[in-house]
Amino acid sequence: MSQHFLDQFLFVALPYVCLFTFFLMTIYRYRMQSFSYSSLSSQFLENKHHFWAVVPFHYGILVITAGHLLAFAIPRSLLAWNSVPWRLYVLEISALAFGILTLIGLVGIVVRRLGNSKVRMVTTPTDWILFAMLLAQTVSGVCIALFYPWGSSWFATNMSPYLWSIVKLSPEVSFVAAMPHLVKLHVVLAFLTIGFFPFTRLVHILVIPNPYLWRKTQVVRWYGRKHSP
Repeated sequence: MSQHFLDQFLFVALPYVCLFTFFLMTIYRYRMQSFSYSSLSSQFLENKHHFWAVVPFHYGILVITAGHLLAFAIPRSLLAWNSVPWRLYVLEISALAFGILTLIGLVGIVVRRLGNSKVRMVTTPTDWILFAMLLAQTVSGVCIALFYPWGSSWFATNMSPYLWSIVKLSPEVSFVAAMPHLVKLHVVLAFLTIGFFPFTRLVHILVIPNPYLWRKTQVVRWYGRKHSP
């Protein structure tokens, strides 16, 4: 298999398959299985470790995702921001910090589900696949930040044009073909995660806010009926 064919498959065919799957299945699931649009939280089973894992993960992933979307939407403004060295340093350090925060939270989620028998019982095979994908994506992102610095700048000059070419139905693989293998892996994992999105609990972010990021601890009490002898 030639490198050209591989690049065409990974960065042209795969993105469109994943995006098509995302839009089609998300709409289908919402229309046919609307009650499944839930985070399926296991907070009522165990809350202490849940809080210290889920909250860091959500804060981290929301900021990182917003940063990627801004770099995609306004690359010129981002490059103008980075033209001042101290602002570039602040952006890069902040991105790395939130990436590490995401990783810490995600590891906490996995450890909690492995270590708590009640939570483990309600964890589906789809959940484990999702956690594995998110772990791989997060680890690769943190490694890119460490080994290929100034990512905000080269994202704006290379990745943003590539992504816009996908949106415009005129893919330009040359923007991503010369990137390091770790960056390519990160891109492929991102599209695979998007394609897998409609089949997971992640769909809940499309329809409801996340008030548990700041709400008080929830207390759940169980009441059972006494059976007469």
